[in-house]
Amino acid sequence: MFYFLALLSAIDLALSTISMPHILGIFWFDAHEINFGACVAQMFLIYALTGEEAEVLLAMAFDHYIAICAPLHYTTILTSWVFVGISVFIVFCPVLFILPISYFIYHLPFCQTHVIPHSYCEHMGVAKLSCGNIRINAIYGLIMVSLFLLNVVLIGISYFYILRAVFRHPSQDAQLKALSTCGSHVGVICVFYIPSVFSFLTH
Repeated sequence: MFYFLALLSAIDLALSTISMPHILGIFWFDAHEINFGACVAQMFLIYALTGEEAEVLLAMAFDHYIAICAPLHYTTILTSWVFVGISVFIVFCPVLFILPISYFIYHLPFCQTHVIPHSYCEHMGVAKLSCGNIRINAIYGLIMVSLFLLNVVLIGISYFYILRAVFRHPSQDAQLKALSTCGSHVGVICVFYIPSVFSFLTH
């Protein structure tokens, strides 16, 4: 759990480092302009890191499931090599999945307006500025949101089994301990997923 928390904090630190300086520049110094290449790079990094955070939260749900539902097998299931494999997947899978977005955006023709109604470079916000066909961008964006929501479904399934195992346990102290451990994780999931999905779907 602590390895996943360390990975989550590193991703959160990188995500805020990428987005916040420009957002603060907009509000403090009225610096509304951004280079197109920097905008695409910011968009790629924000989406890649958001995907990595979603994968970490899914891995943490799996970790909680193993720790509560199969505690005696925890060290044999989540070995160091399994953790390394999960970490590699967490880091590289979202990056590979987000790469086509940069390609799609770079190959769009832009004609007149170049104003994004957003505080950071968002995929569909940039694509809507194009005077070309953005159907592939919209389809790929919906695929991204669908995979994002698939993580929510998988987390929900793991918590269904966790709660079932917790409430079958005879000890009330064990129930409270398990619920308090999972409660903070569920809070982080809500704080992360609700604004993200709302932001994606509004565009």
